[in-house]
Amino acid sequence: MKILPFGPGALLAEFATLAEVLARYRALAAAPLPGVVDLVPAARTILAVFDGSVTAGQVRHWLQAAAPDDGGGAASGAQVTIAVEYSGEDLPAVARLLGIGEREVVRRHTSSRWTAAFTGFAPGFAYLVAEGNPLQVPRREVPRTRVPAGSVGLAGEFSGVYPSASPGGWQLIGRTEARLWDASRPEPALILPGTVVRFTEA
Repeated sequence: MKILPFGPGALLAEFATLAEVLARYRALAAAPLPGVVDLVPAARTILAVFDGSVTAGQVRHWLQAAAPDDGGGAASGAQVTIAVEYSGEDLPAVARLLGIGEREVVRRHTSSRWTAAFTGFAPGFAYLVAEGNPLQVPRREVPRTRVPAGSVGLAGEFSGVYPSASPGGWQLIGRTEARLWDASRPEPALILPGTVVRFTEA
C-alpha cells in the first residue's frame, strides 16, 4: 500500500488489486477514526477525507494499521435484494461469450453474492463484484447512446444497474423496477460501498 497526500485534508491510499481495496475498506469502516469525514473506495484506491480535529499523521497511521479482514463480510452490513426480468438485449451474446446457455447466465447471476466495491459513473451506480468472477465478459464493442434506467449489465468482472438513462457500453442482461437513486430518500443511493446485493428473477 502506498499513501499519498491529496490536498490539505485528504490522503489517498493506493493498492495493487481490487481485493486489497475491499479488504482494507471493510477493516477501516469497522473501526472508524473520529475526524475522518468520508472514506471513498475505488478500483485501486481509498480516499480518506478528514477535518481539522485529526492530523494527517494520525490518518496515515489509521490507514496503515487497519487489519484487513478475510473477505467474509460487508462493511455497511446492508443487504439489498433486486428483482430482475432477465430479457436483456445482450443476454444471448453473453451466453455465447461464456459458452453456456442463457438460463445458466441467469442462474449464475442470481446465485452469486454480489458486493458493491465502489460507486461512480453516475449517482447511484455501484460496481458489484462476486467471488470467482462468475460472469466475466468484455464491454460491448460499440456502446449504446442510450441505456434505459434500471438496465442490469455486465462488464469485465463487474455487474451493475443503471440508475438513470445514459450512454453505456455494458452487456445488458435484464431490467429492474428498483429505484437505485432517489433524492427524496434520506439516503438517496440504494446501494453503497460494502452493500451485499442479491438478484432474483422477477
